[in-house]
Amino acid sequence: MDRALPISLALLLAPLATACTDEGGGGLNLFTIEDDIELGQQLHAELAADPDTYPIIDEDDAPEAYAHLYDMRDVILDTGEVTYADEFDWELYIIDDDETLNAFCAPGGYIYVYTGLMRFLEYEDELEGVLGHEMAHADKRHSTEQLTKAYGIYGLLALVTGNDPGLVGEIAAGLVSLSFSRTDEAEADEYSVHYLCDTLYASDGAAGFFEKILEESGGEVPEFISSHPSSDTRVEDIRALAEELGCPTELHPDADYEAFLDSLP
Repeated sequence: MDRALPISLALLLAPLATACTDEGGGGLNLFTIEDDIELGQQLHAELAADPDTYPIIDEDDAPEAYAHLYDMRDVILDTGEVTYADEFDWELYIIDDDETLNAFCAPGGYIYVYTGLMRFLEYEDELEGVLGHEMAHADKRHSTEQLTKAYGIYGLLALVTGNDPGLVGEIAAGLVSLSFSRTDEAEADEYSVHYLCDTLYASDGAAGFFEKILEESGGEVPEFISSHPSSDTRVEDIRALAEELGCPTELHPDADYEAFLDSLP
């Protein structure tokens, strides 16, 4: 899409404002919802152009796996808890990399899940918890809050006016390794519980993921989730919130999840 990002009004007014917050979060964010979607599209173009690093599986090559993942995504979107459920695209992409235990969600709701993560987890509830966590990052607009901090008003003005045409690509490429604050991570953990609370999934599924990671790494947070700050009480915090809210925590039988994994290429 060959156009300037529509941040102009917010940026032109920014010098006159003392603060600006988005309804989905508490941080300064000069990006618009349209900017989030545009950045997600730019990021996908960056990833698709580098199949050696990001071997995205075509949906036609794994229709059953994609259909199952989209059903899992829809469970979250249908809860009524996702602020931008209708505005963002919430597209899903599977990355064929069994060595990487990761997932991330770009601005605008572009969701990427590595096969390594899916094969690592034992229960679908854990994967659903991870999806909820990553979707919360996009829905609460944590990425563009961090980009506002990183680039500031003048950097974003250069983006809007087209004075730095390489900046969009630079920003998009940097989204893959963007680090979130502990506050953002805690909020994403919290909303993963809220999203799943009224579903058939265990609402503390994300805790199962982090617990398994810590067990496998001997209690040390491994490098592949180093951009996800963790604390000794993170698993406990997720489970405590699920208990406080009275949300279900019973895990699904793993037979369905095994069938899903078998549908991967």
